[in-house]
Amino acid sequence: MLRLYVKTGCPFCQRVLDYASEHNIPLQEKNIYDEEQNLKELLQIGGKQQVPFLFDQSAGISLYESDDIVEYLEEHIEGENISPQRPSAYSPPSS
Repeated sequence: MLRLYVKTGCPFCQRVLDYASEHNIPLQEKNIYDEEQNLKELLQIGGKQQVPFLFDQSAGISLYESDDIVEYLEEHIEGENISPQRPSAYSPPSS
């Protein structure tokens, strides 16, 4: 699961959230203003109080900067969330 650390009112965080929503990429959103534990996690994993911060535990990737996060989602995640199309029932006539 992808975790995205954000804070209320952050336009850079919103950019990442909008991109993920538009491309059906599930994110576990952790607002550092809502719970003190979220801030502690951010500092423990990332080392600084900067958002947005993406943590992809399965890949061992952590990123700051909305441009870098969106690029990562584009290149590594987006295709994984597209359901494969069912094969067509149509068979062309044999010649």
